[in-house]
Amino acid sequence: MSIIEQLKWRYATKKFDPTKILSKDKLNILKEAFNLTALSYGLQTLKMVVVKNKELRENLVAISFGQRQVVDASHLLVLCIQNQINEEDVNQHFDAIQEVRKTPESILKPFRLDLMTTINNMPIEKKSDWATKQAYIALGNLMTICAVENIDSCPMEGFDPAELDKILGLEKHDLKSVLLLPVGYRAEDDMFADFKKVRKPLSETIVEL
Repeated sequence: MSIIEQLKWRYATKKFDPTKILSKDKLNILKEAFNLTALSYGLQTLKMVVVKNKELRENLVAISFGQRQVVDASHLLVLCIQNQINEEDVNQHFDAIQEVRKTPESILKPFRLDLMTTINNMPIEKKSDWATKQAYIALGNLMTICAVENIDSCPMEGFDPAELDKILGLEKHDLKSVLLLPVGYRAEDDMFADFKKVRKPLSETIVEL
C-alpha cells in the first residue's frame, strides 16, 4: 500500500488486542525510528522508555483516566525529556560528530562554543518547553512508522506525568514523561477502526503562494 493509504488506515486505536504482541523486529524498527528522528541542533535530549511489563502498566490505568490502551497494547512507549540539558549534552554531540565524521576540532570548535552559549543562556523553563516540542516531533515520526509497518498506535497526552514518573522510577534516570504511545494491534471489535476519517478538503488546509 502507498504511504497515503497507510495513513488513511491508521487511527487512534481505542481498543487493543492484548493477545497480539509486536515481534522483536517490529519493536526494533520503532526504536531505530525514534533514534533517527530529526531534532533541533541534532541534540538528542529525549529518551524513549519501552514498557512491556503488564503488571507495571496496570498501575498506570488509574493515572491515565482509565484508558486501557496503556496496558492492553503490546508495549507502551513513553517519550521523555531530560530534567537537565547542559554543556555535557553539547560536548557529547560534537564529540560524536568528530568520531563518526572525522571532522577536525578546529572546524567544530566555533559551532560547539556557539551552541554551548545558546544552551547556557536558555532559562530552565524554555529548555523544558523546547525539549517537549522535540518530543512531539518524535511522536509524529513514530506514528508514521507505525502506519507504514501496520502497527496500531494511540498518541496520548491524557495522563498524570508526575505520578507516572513515580511509578516508573524515571527520576532515577533524570527524566520526566511528556507523551505516551501505546503500540500493538487493534482488537477486532474496536468500532473506531471502521470509522471514516473526517478531514477538511486540501483546499481548506493548504495555502499555495
